[in-house]
Amino acid sequence: MSKIELIGVDKYYGNNHVLKALNLTIEDGEFMTLLGPSGCGKTTTLRVVSGLEKPQNGTILMDGREIVNAAELHYEPPAKRELNLVFQSYALWPHMTVYNNVAFGLTIKKISSDIIRKSVEDALERMQILEYKDRYPSELSGGQQQRVAIARAIVNTPKVLLLDEPLSNLDAKLRIDMRSEIKRLHQEMGTTIIYVTHDQIEALTMSTKVAIFFDGVLEQVDTPLKVYQNPATQRIADFIGNPRINFVDGKAHCRNGKLFVQSDLGVYEYGDKDFTANEFPKSGEFDCILGIRPEQLTLHKRAQANTIEAEVYASQPAGSETLIQMQIANTRLLAKEIGVASYDQDQKIHIYVNPAMVNIFNKETGKLIKLATELK
Repeated sequence: MSKIELIGVDKYYGNNHVLKALNLTIEDGEFMTLLGPSGCGKTTTLRVVSGLEKPQNGTILMDGREIVNAAELHYEPPAKRELNLVFQSYALWPHMTVYNNVAFGLTIKKISSDIIRKSVEDALERMQILEYKDRYPSELSGGQQQRVAIARAIVNTPKVLLLDEPLSNLDAKLRIDMRSEIKRLHQEMGTTIIYVTHDQIEALTMSTKVAIFFDGVLEQVDTPLKVYQNPATQRIADFIGNPRINFVDGKAHCRNGKLFVQSDLGVYEYGDKDFTANEFPKSGEFDCILGIRPEQLTLHKRAQANTIEAEVYASQPAGSETLIQMQIANTRLLAKEIGVASYDQDQKIHIYVNPAMVNIFNKETGKLIKLATELK
């Protein structure tokens, strides 16, 4: 296992500032996923850690040892960093068998054949492809080839395993299977993993921590659950979640240490225990945005205590779930119900919103003001 620390890292390609004063710590044994839209800097971060790119500013430490010090022009070569990289493309030697592909790195180190055989067979067995050791890459499916690439990366037990969108070339079913394999691999080996993806499902289901990037800036690092339930910014809230979060315009003001929020959903009152530490509400009235996840809306066909009347705009059955769009005054909301539900267009329904689970964002800064307090 290994701890990685990036301190004040800047990376430019010409005039393009790709990484902006990046500070990120990846603890021993963590599964850290770098998540964000294309061009946000996540793959560049991986390449800087691996040594394939040199940052113009900053320091990178591995277990307290400087592997990069840009100010002193110290860049430890990739071969000395004790890490392995798995690319989006499988990058297998087509003229070598599975066994020889996995053994290649050990062979050039002139390790004894007995140790190589045991190491290779252990890696192939861990990835459940030992039976294919005598086949060539062209005789394997995409998922099997990716397993070979991962087996090759873990055969010499690296301190850090770097995975750059390894599942993006696979079909949906194989991606689900491989997510399970990679997560199980991490739990069994305990290796520090840095994983790059633009797929939020991969990030939320596999990681112990998620680092979210936009335009070269790291906006939030936290556990998948906390990133989902308490996104640090409105931009993160909009990026995370399927179907996407509902945003409702509101007005807010502080009085006697409390935050009052008014919108088409009514008036909510929050105490200072609900506020985030770094974005205290302004004094006086200001514009805000309420964030409500579709699955947090509870629908009733008859009025209940604390419900709001709405009108069904459209109902979209999707087999395992039903998506319902509703109109409340000038606000349109999307709700998600598990299973098959039947709603008619223009039908009157009643919605319950749990105020504790609503996120409040400062509209001017986009930052989270009020936390969802019922974390489970």
